[in-house]
Amino acid sequence: MLKHLLWPLALLYGFAVKMRNLLFNLGILKSVYFSKTICVGNLTVGGTGKTPLTEHLIKFIKPTANVATLSRGYKRSTKGFILANENCNASTIGDEPYQIFSKFPNITVAVDENRVRGIKTLRSIKPQPDIIILDDAFQHRYARAELNILLTDYSNLIYSDFFLPVGRLRDSFSERKRTHIVVVTKCPHDLTSEKQNEIKGKLRLKSNQNVYFSAIEYGDIKPVFNDSSFLNYSLSPNLTVVGVAGIANPKPFFNHLSRYSNLNYSVPLADHFNFSEKKIRAIFDKFSQIQQDPKAIITTEKDASRLREFSYLPDELKRYFYYLPIELVFLGNNSEEFNRKIQSYVRNTKADNGLH
Repeated sequence: MLKHLLWPLALLYGFAVKMRNLLFNLGILKSVYFSKTICVGNLTVGGTGKTPLTEHLIKFIKPTANVATLSRGYKRSTKGFILANENCNASTIGDEPYQIFSKFPNITVAVDENRVRGIKTLRSIKPQPDIIILDDAFQHRYARAELNILLTDYSNLIYSDFFLPVGRLRDSFSERKRTHIVVVTKCPHDLTSEKQNEIKGKLRLKSNQNVYFSAIEYGDIKPVFNDSSFLNYSLSPNLTVVGVAGIANPKPFFNHLSRYSNLNYSVPLADHFNFSEKKIRAIFDKFSQIQQDPKAIITTEKDASRLREFSYLPDELKRYFYYLPIELVFLGNNSEEFNRKIQSYVRNTKADNGLH
């Protein structure tokens, strides 16, 4: 019943989105084109795996080029352009940029809600980045990237979705025509070539738009707080676990914990959840009631970046907090083809001032 009541809102939202895109297409709203930029984006709200793909790009590009990332820094407490440094945290630059900065301290990580200003500022830094990766900027049309990578979650493919608030589309399915590459994320590892071809057909892309299929691979759990006397645990059926996830789609995370450990209970939180000491202690108090040993609280990598702000908590609490790292892996020969495409782009990118 509620969904039926939301249809008028969804249709109104969809109309507004299409009118906005039309204004950009007609040149009434102006886009600034930047060379040497790769946009990683989606058409839906959250949960498509942009950060793992961004990290894949960094790992691949970094050995041969000076790479920078630019994000708006969602839910940060600051405004304007900020360059990440050792004094930053998830509150000042956002959890995803802070996660990237923590994993890749030798690259340039910046945030700015104004993408055009952010790119121009990055271009003024010496040495100037060879490539700027724009996080979640596909629908932000004031800045136009040279290479667009559009992500769609296998469990919620964009051609089967609808506008907010009925569905999860924040932009029109027709806007896929602006992308150069589509990556279908979070696929089953055994996805057949027949199913891949079916998805390609339903995406209805042009011949010059490439489609690649990827999955999520989980690593070994790691302590959230490296300065605490953590317990040397790994996932096993003998480990009793409380799962905590403040991400858009926590179901795969909880499923993995359930499959490889004794998942006692799950704590799903809002995406980019703003932890407080009270909330952390409430989770720990409930966790303390579990009688089985060994036991641990396991969260996501993104949540871990926010939890680290509470480094002042006592070690007897911190030592039980772990996170589960993830990385994006391409299926079959998709990895070789995708990397070759990116390598060709990086190689052919001209060293200019990036602004046209």
